[in-house]
Amino acid sequence: MSNPGPSLRGAVDLSGLVRRANTPPPAPGSAPEPAGSGLVVEVTEATFPQIVELSSRVPVIVELYGAGIAPALGPIVESYGGRLVLATVDAQANPGIAEAFQVREVPAAAGILGGRPVPLFVGTPADEQVRQVFDQLLQVAQQNGITGALDPNALAPDGDAPEPGEPVEEPLPPLHQEAFDAISTGDYAGAVAAYRKAIAQNPRDTLAVAGLAQASLLQRLDGAVADDLRAAAAAAPASAAAQLAVADLDVSGGHLDDAFARLLDLFPSLDGEGREAVRSRLLEYFEIAGADDPRVAAARRRLTLLLY
Repeated sequence: MSNPGPSLRGAVDLSGLVRRANTPPPAPGSAPEPAGSGLVVEVTEATFPQIVELSSRVPVIVELYGAGIAPALGPIVESYGGRLVLATVDAQANPGIAEAFQVREVPAAAGILGGRPVPLFVGTPADEQVRQVFDQLLQVAQQNGITGALDPNALAPDGDAPEPGEPVEEPLPPLHQEAFDAISTGDYAGAVAAYRKAIAQNPRDTLAVAGLAQASLLQRLDGAVADDLRAAAAAAPASAAAQLAVADLDVSGGHLDDAFARLLDLFPSLDGEGREAVRSRLLEYFEIAGADDPRVAAARRRLTLLLY
């Protein structure tokens, strides 16, 4: 079993926002409802956006399975009485979902909190270990203001939209809520502005600092085309701007090592302005991933050596 521990830091996956060339967005309202009953639903790529939306109210567990491997987490999820919802996914039939969670083998489980993916485990751990992971996920959800609950019969077979139960969470601070709402509508500039206000009011607001880094990344990648960014970087290997853009793309897909190596390898050849741009961007990435990520510690050490 692989279990890095649930955390929203470093959990930004923006690959769905970076459209590949000639790939039109889905038509609004065109996706069917997820199929299922109770707190367990079978999800496809067409119905997945609705489960992502639901994760802003209640934590969602995504169980990816394959041929000869049946979903097994339903009874455990149902035992939480509506505080968790399970979305089961046939990874072979829905490769886009598996790619979004960077799943290379099944069975595997991930969480979604407020639209952000959280890796949980790969394999089939014992029930006790699964409950420990789910308990940790609920703690992270509570820290981020996602503590609603659903009626166990909310996700009915008729496809009616689920109704949240009575909220028990403390509300987010006003500026954090403003930023969250802005991100939910694609207003990344508004989210950046809200987080900056929060930091101005309280420079020690570490969640706002991390949120600002994530929202800034979203804003930079909004509307970008992945193939174009990579082509520009290949054509200009010495350009700080081009390499920073691809580093953003790497971070958005969870490839922190690639982003760190790209920028740190480039750093010695840059002028003062380019070095400062790279240093500032790396500090943002460190906030997104969190200080406890070993990749951050290694990159920070290397950056320090390059600076001094």
